[in-house]
Amino acid sequence: MSATRTTVMGTNDSALSLYRLLDPSVVVDPYPLYCRLQTDDPVHWDHYLRAWVVSRYTDVLTVLQRCSAQRQPSPEQLTALGLSELNPVAQVLVRQMLFLDPPAHTRVRTLAAAAFTPARVAALRAHIQEITDGLIDAVLPAGRMDVIADLADALPATVTAELMGVPVEDREQLKTWSKDFSEMLGNFQHNPGRATLMLSTVDDMTSYFKAQIREQRSTPREGVLHALMTAEVDGDRLSEEEVIANAIITMTGGQETTTNLIGNGLLSLLRHPDELERLRADLSLLPSAVEELLRYESPIQYTARLASADLELGGTVVRKRQAIIAVLGAANRDPERFADPDRLDLSRQDNRHLAFGWAAHFCFGAPLARVEAQVALATLLRRLKHLALDPVPLVWRRNAGFRGLETLPVSFEAAAS
Repeated sequence: MSATRTTVMGTNDSALSLYRLLDPSVVVDPYPLYCRLQTDDPVHWDHYLRAWVVSRYTDVLTVLQRCSAQRQPSPEQLTALGLSELNPVAQVLVRQMLFLDPPAHTRVRTLAAAAFTPARVAALRAHIQEITDGLIDAVLPAGRMDVIADLADALPATVTAELMGVPVEDREQLKTWSKDFSEMLGNFQHNPGRATLMLSTVDDMTSYFKAQIREQRSTPREGVLHALMTAEVDGDRLSEEEVIANAIITMTGGQETTTNLIGNGLLSLLRHPDELERLRADLSLLPSAVEELLRYESPIQYTARLASADLELGGTVVRKRQAIIAVLGAANRDPERFADPDRLDLSRQDNRHLAFGWAAHFCFGAPLARVEAQVALATLLRRLKHLALDPVPLVWRRNAGFRGLETLPVSFEAAAS
C-alpha cells in the first residue's frame, strides 16, 4: 500500500496560493507559480480558497474523471451564507450542464452538442473563412489592428450567434454579456463590488432568451436554442428555465474560449518568431500548431470539482465533499508529461493536453474552436506580413479562470494577393 499523508488544514503558505492569479504580476506569467506548486506541494491545501489545488497532469486527470461537477451553491445554501441577493444567479447556474453530473449532465449535453458535431463544423469552414476575410478586409487600409476587438472577439461572436439561431446583429450585446458572465465563472469567490453587474447580466440574458424562445415558437430558426426547446429524450423535454440556463453557458463557452485561443495563440507566435515563420512557410502545420498553442497558453486555466468520496491524490487524502481546483494550465506544462514543456513546438507529438477538459465534461465546442483558430491564424499569416506587436504594455484580463488579453495591438503590411 502506498504511503499517504494529510496536510494540516491551517497551514498558511501565501506564496503558493492560487489566489495570486489575481496579482497583475502573476497574471502576466503564472507558470513560475505553477512550477512551484508542482515541485513543492503538488496537492496543496489552499488556506485562502479553502480548497485543494492540484497541478500535476496525472492528478488533474484523476480529478476530471472521478470528481463531481456539482459544486455550485444552491439558492438555499447561499441564503444560509447570508448571500441571498445572489439567488437569481444561482438559480441559473445550478441548471447549467457545466455544474451537472450524469445522468442530468448527459441529458442536457446530448441535446446541445448536436449543433457542434465535427461534420457540421467542417461544413462551416468556408463560411468561417468568409467572415474572417471580411474582418481582415476592414482593417487592411489602416495597417494596424487590435487583434482582440477586430478579430478574436468578432469572429466567434458572429459564428456563435449563427449557431445559436439568434439574430447576428445582436452579437455585440451577446459578447458583452458573455465576457461579464465568464468573469463570474472565473472568479474564485463572491465579489461584492461586482454583484450588481452579475445580477443585471443574468437578468438581461434571461429576458433576452425568453423573448427569443417566444419568437421561435411561432417562427422557428435552426440552431442550438431551437434544438434545446424541441428535443425530446424518452418523452422528457427541458423546461424553459433549463433551456435558458444552457443557452447562456453554450453562448459563453462558444465565445470566450475561442477569443482567448486566437489572442493567446497569436501572441505566442509573435513571441517566437522562428515558430511563426515556420508556420507561415508551411500552413499544413496548422492542426498541430493549434494543439500546441492550446497547451502552451491554455484559454481556460482551471476548473473546480468536489470529491465524490475520499480520494488519494499524489499520496494525499482528500476527504469527501472537499473542493478541488484542477489547474489545467499547470497540467499542460507538467514536465513529467510533456518534454521541455516551456518550449513552444508547433510539431509536438503526443500532445494530449487538457485545455478542453476531459471525460464527460470535455468541451463539445472544441471542434468549432479549433476550426476558428486554424482559419483565423492562417488568414493572418497569409494576408498580413511584417506582423509586429505595438510597443505598449500588454493588459491581461482580470479573470483567474479565463486566460486572455484585453487588447492585442499590432501593425502590419498587406501581403500581395
